Amino acid sequence: MPWFFRWWFSLLRPRPEASSDVHHLALENLALRHQLALLQRAKRRPPLCTWDRILWVALKRFWPRWQSACVVVKPATVVAWHRAGFRALWRWKSRAKAGRRSTHADRVALIRRMAEENPLWGAPRIHGELRMLGIRISQATVARYLPKRPKPPRQGQTWKAFLANHREHLAAMDFFTVPTATFRQLYGLVILHHGRREVVHVNVTAHPTAAWVRQQLREAFPGDQTPKYLIFDRDTIFGATRDFIRSLGVEPKVIAYRSPWQNGVVERFMGTLRRELLNHVIVRDETHLLRLVKAFVAYYHEDRTHLGLGKETPKHRGREDPPDGHSNVKASPRLGGLHHRYTWNKAA
Repeated sequence: MPWFFRWWFSLLRPRPEASSDVHHLALENLALRHQLALLQRAKRRPPLCTWDRILWVALKRFWPRWQSACVVVKPATVVAWHRAGFRALWRWKSRAKAGRRSTHADRVALIRRMAEENPLWGAPRIHGELRMLGIRISQATVARYLPKRPKPPRQGQTWKAFLANHREHLAAMDFFTVPTATFRQLYGLVILHHGRREVVHVNVTAHPTAAWVRQQLREAFPGDQTPKYLIFDRDTIFGATRDFIRSLGVEPKVIAYRSPWQNGVVERFMGTLRRELLNHVIVRDETHLLRLVKAFVAYYHEDRTHLGLGKETPKHRGREDPPDGHSNVKASPRLGGLHHRYTWNKAA
């Protein structure tokens, strides 16, 4: 492209008498001549090479009215070329430099030999011994080449093991919230026994307090039907009932901060309650919500199968055998038709 270089060098040649308008006119002339040359050598679509793109990116940089001369390409295309050039520049600047030299095999073998001969030594001790030998190496490098050793057994049982070992003696409680049709906030309390996933108590209020929670606990655990442990989160209302819970002969177990998975059984029930009922209804008031929740609890206990119970129900629904002779399956609606229970309709 000799004409391109001639025009470009003419622009770079110092001309003190030339004004900015003259420069802009020369740039416009250069742009038009370039497009004319492209059209003359093109049969159908003008082929654009790398130097063509560089020219238009440079025109965009130095000529404010460069868009008025665009005929062969769209201005958006030139902007895209400019951005691609910027990305290529930064890829070149961010290219990988030569890294650190690799650790010699003899030193790696020495590190592993020291670790094998001294099972109680860790990376700091081995690093100190290497320094005494005049070997310059970082402690992080020593740690990288140490052989993997089995972790020491954990002291005490994990939370998961605690839940599995005491499930027959565990209960849990938590709040859930529901907005009404008039955007009032209602609060529901669920107390659930872990053994058979059985909801032992549920109630609704618009103003939950510690005194109200204590009354719900009295109703949930009458007489000697108390569990050994009661799990709940760090809600301040629950915190004010700890002494009362101990007076019932129950040991309170507070979950860790922001760890709802530790109270996962009751959290799972409330998720089921929302997905299978509350997300499909509009609650009017406390009475309406309590009636809906109690109906769902009855369905949850007697009809709905649970994976955690081997696809049985908390109240031992039992399996039906197909009857002899001709019969069909009858669907009994639950919760207004949101769910159904299916039984064999035996022919008379």
